[in-house]
Amino acid sequence: MPGDPPVVTTMQKLIVALDTEIARLQEARALLAGDTWTRGAKRTPKHHPMSRAARARISAAQKKRWAAIKKEART
Repeated sequence: MPGDPPVVTTMQKLIVALDTEIARLQEARALLAGDTWTRGAKRTPKHHPMSRAARARISAAQKKRWAAIKKEART
């Protein structure tokens, strides 16, 4: 930005410095509060294993819904 007045450049630098400081403070707050999630970090999904019986019940219920839909389509 060679043609910009010095005030604009100074303001832009100040804004960047403030954004950096805000991000740093938010990370520090998250650590102190026990929340380890920060911007850009990916949370790992919790694994909830499903029993064979539960999968069988869900499968049977879905097949029943599909059968009902096919039955309506025929009539």
